[in-house]
Amino acid sequence: MRGINEDGLIRADGYADTMEDAALPYIAARRKDALISGKDGRPLFVSRFDADAPTGTVMIVHGFTENADKFAELIHSLLRNDLSVLAYDQRGHGRSWRQEGLSDVSLTHVERFEDYVYDMGVIRDEALSGMPKPHRLFCHSMGGAVTGLYLEGHAGAFDRVVMCAPMIAPNLGGMPRAAARLLCGVNRALGRGRRRIFVSKPYQYPDDFATAPANGRERFDWYEAQRRDRAVFRNNSPTYGWTLESIDVTDKLLAPGAPEKIDARIRLYTAALDDTVLPEPQAAFIARVKGGERVVVEGAKHEIYRSPDDVLFPWWHEVLDFLKT
Repeated sequence: MRGINEDGLIRADGYADTMEDAALPYIAARRKDALISGKDGRPLFVSRFDADAPTGTVMIVHGFTENADKFAELIHSLLRNDLSVLAYDQRGHGRSWRQEGLSDVSLTHVERFEDYVYDMGVIRDEALSGMPKPHRLFCHSMGGAVTGLYLEGHAGAFDRVVMCAPMIAPNLGGMPRAAARLLCGVNRALGRGRRRIFVSKPYQYPDDFATAPANGRERFDWYEAQRRDRAVFRNNSPTYGWTLESIDVTDKLLAPGAPEKIDARIRLYTAALDDTVLPEPQAAFIARVKGGERVVVEGAKHEIYRSPDDVLFPWWHEVLDFLKT
């Protein structure tokens, strides 16, 4: 099909038109949305996509400031490859519940990182359980941290998992970890935990492509148009509370004996040009997972799935083979 490659990905040439005219209508015809109650009864927005002749289901767990719809291109590809999809907006993101009292929609906050993990379990138990097996998982960035913690406590949950640039440890921009933790801890103790961390600013359209975590221009431009038209997709800033939780997650993921509890086969992809999360903790984590392997994706920034065609296409073909095997 013109504009779509053999794996169902969208070619950069004419990307926006192909997405709007072909990919999104294909997805919409197979989509059902719902709200499911997560931790403390907070509503989570969930989307189910049913393949025409499903041979299994892939659950998608997105990253910080993202949402299910940002993965539309990958969802289109999975459906074309006979894999149904379950995706959801994590709390504080997209169309799911957001903490009251935040100053604007670009702020992203969580009281406890464990709330994300609890929510993931609810989605798996209540929404994924009735979908075609085998159940596999694709997670990105913060979603990788959520997934890692979930898998460490839930044997047998998934047999195959793809971690795309997982946030085993965030990149703090050169600030010592202890200093960053102290700064955020003091601000939370003083009642400023839900305030924007001082190094970030409110979202402004368009975001700066030069400093973005994606280096596929056409994919970047398409999603920026989605954010322009839908305020709920404009997350871009962490609070002091979220940042503190993200710093502490590293010790939890790498706790003695924790990664060793994971029984899923995991393929962890490190983006060679990543400046959002740190590669060394990724290597330390996956080396302790019995069924783990790590692959470095050359030419990719943090959002590997929004790379140029020459990086994205071979990488995703490999991911598909892994998920379908």
